[in-house]
Amino acid sequence: MCFNGVLRECGMIEKQMPIGQIVKKYPETRSTFERHGLGCVGCRAALFESVEQGAEVHGIDVNALIADLNRQVQED
Repeated sequence: MCFNGVLRECGMIEKQMPIGQIVKKYPETRSTFERHGLGCVGCRAALFESVEQGAEVHGIDVNALIADLNRQVQED
């Protein structure tokens, strides 16, 4: 696991990571979040809410979302 409260250079996005930190570091992920139904990546909750928490609230498959996010950052 790469995440310990701070987004590190491990090359992988994990479900415990805050959405806001991910979008800040990888702005291209915004479209992936939106495609999965998490369109509020710019809202206040995204600043501290983890991918897992956001997915749960919106009824999204967190494992599919994480896989797509990691695929996207590795391609770009």
